[in-house]
Amino acid sequence: MSQPLIKYTLTKQGRQPEWLSKDSRAFKGQHGTPANKPGKLPLYGSPQDTIFLGIGAGDPDSDGTPDGYVGKIASKSALQTYITGIGTAVGYKVVTPTVTGVSTSVITGGSEAWNPPLEYSGPGLTTTTSDKVTSTGTGTIQTFNGSQVTKVVVETTTASGVSTNTTDTPINADPASTVSSVTTSDSVGIVTTTNPDDVETTVKTTTTTSSFTYTDVFTSTSTSTSSTTTDGETTRTDTVTTTETTNYVTDYDYAAEATRLWDIHQAINS
Repeated sequence: MSQPLIKYTLTKQGRQPEWLSKDSRAFKGQHGTPANKPGKLPLYGSPQDTIFLGIGAGDPDSDGTPDGYVGKIASKSALQTYITGIGTAVGYKVVTPTVTGVSTSVITGGSEAWNPPLEYSGPGLTTTTSDKVTSTGTGTIQTFNGSQVTKVVVETTTASGVSTNTTDTPINADPASTVSSVTTSDSVGIVTTTNPDDVETTVKTTTTTSSFTYTDVFTSTSTSTSSTTTDGETTRTDTVTTTETTNYVTDYDYAAEATRLWDIHQAINS
């Protein structure tokens, strides 16, 4: 009995259909895509509003198809075309985390230097930092766009004069990330109040919002601790390793994915 590659939705109860293949090699729930067309009355209601790829347990009956059955894909080329359409619409890409920087600091000192008592006057801690070892990945570095408030200026005007309070907030990005294409925009709000003595106070608030692009880099640190004791003196050593991981983007291989799924289909039906 043929087990075709099909397009389907979940059941009305939100479950995978029982008529999908039970073969251990089969797949289901692949490459979900919206079932309804934007701007049109919905053909499918929740939870059946996503179309998936899977392997059916048999060919559809010519007298009618089960609930959730959408269609069949009969060739590898049709499968690749279908996946390419889905991936192009949502922006399929391959993101590969790559370690791009490693530096190490070694901190050494006696036990009292690590936790000095009030009257301690002995030698302190010694820190040795290695040069950062860098590398690059394959593809282009993934970037994101960000936006945040970076400055707020509050100017208060009363009968006695003007006072100004400024709050600056740095752009929130990883220390190893590169921030670029920074643009700013200001919004101004003015509020005037009058107290019971008929004295006016005007508060002018200028809020600066910065929009920017930043590279997808994540910095992490790990610490390992060791101790040695010689002639009753204990020396503790902390090794702090700082690792920078950069996400690189390469093109999604639609042909390879179509081959992977079609080969499974062929193996089940051979």
